[in-house]
Amino acid sequence: MSLLDRLPTVSLLSIFATAILPVVAVAGAGYLLGRFRDVDPGALNTVTVYVLAPALVVYSFATTPFPAATLARVVVAVTAFSAAMIAVAESVGRLQGQTEPLLGAFVLVVAFPNVGNFGIPLSEFAFGATGRSTAILVTALQGVLLYTVGVYIAARGDDGSPLSSMKRVFSIPLVYAVVGTLAARWIGVVPPESSAAMQTIEMLGNASIPVMLLILGIRLSNVRVDETVRRVGVASVAKLALAPLVGVGIALAVGFRDPVVARTFVLLAAAPTAVTPVILVGAFSGESDGLSAGQFVSTSVLVTTLGSVVTVTLLVALLQSGAIV
Repeated sequence: MSLLDRLPTVSLLSIFATAILPVVAVAGAGYLLGRFRDVDPGALNTVTVYVLAPALVVYSFATTPFPAATLARVVVAVTAFSAAMIAVAESVGRLQGQTEPLLGAFVLVVAFPNVGNFGIPLSEFAFGATGRSTAILVTALQGVLLYTVGVYIAARGDDGSPLSSMKRVFSIPLVYAVVGTLAARWIGVVPPESSAAMQTIEMLGNASIPVMLLILGIRLSNVRVDETVRRVGVASVAKLALAPLVGVGIALAVGFRDPVVARTFVLLAAAPTAVTPVILVGAFSGESDGLSAGQFVSTSVLVTTLGSVVTVTLLVALLQSGAIV
């Protein structure tokens, strides 16, 4: 029996409607807003970086169950995947002759998948409650990396020195919020989910995803996509074709005990470019002549999200069939 014969019948329309259509619809609303109103996304960037995104990650850390063995393996896998993809993107970008701030934008595009507003619903659709819990954990861990390493990468394109860029990392409240949340879990003082405090944090965190997508749409409204798409081709191929292969290798090396967790991790590695880098380059990256870092990242998000309709559908079929991991 061939590999194709082993694949289950997977509804492309169901995957599109569950994971991709909501992303496109909210970003489309932002696009229309940007086209017909003079909207500056800078203020929304600031609100997201300093309030909404930290609330999302804190709530995820506070409420998601973390078995010790699973937590350790997922931490290792997410860290290894991010490090590998950053190294690959740095090498490819420099070989292409990319310079800052576009080099930093290139690295962010390739290294960080959209594990949150794309990956969580898709994982739940493909692998049920275990898939959703794994995706939330990966989202929280990647959030820490994005708002530390990601901020540094984005800020390299600014006029300041690397030291000043690193200092800006420590101005992001998410790092301290996560440390505080983990400490609260350790000593057992996390408020119950039904408490007013946790409901408030949940409400703020949930708001981060649509606001990020609105910012994406607003930025896309100012991009001449016909000219920019050609510039993001290499980054998009690396994100959609290379990243899943790296994810499979790391999943096998880490040795997840639960195959559903392993398959969810690979699926998340194959997700399109994350929306958060749009926020980071808008808040921290410098200016460039011609194509801006924000335009590069925004167009990459659009191209990889649309391209993932095909690549992610095929991967879900392979993973559900047990053909890989």
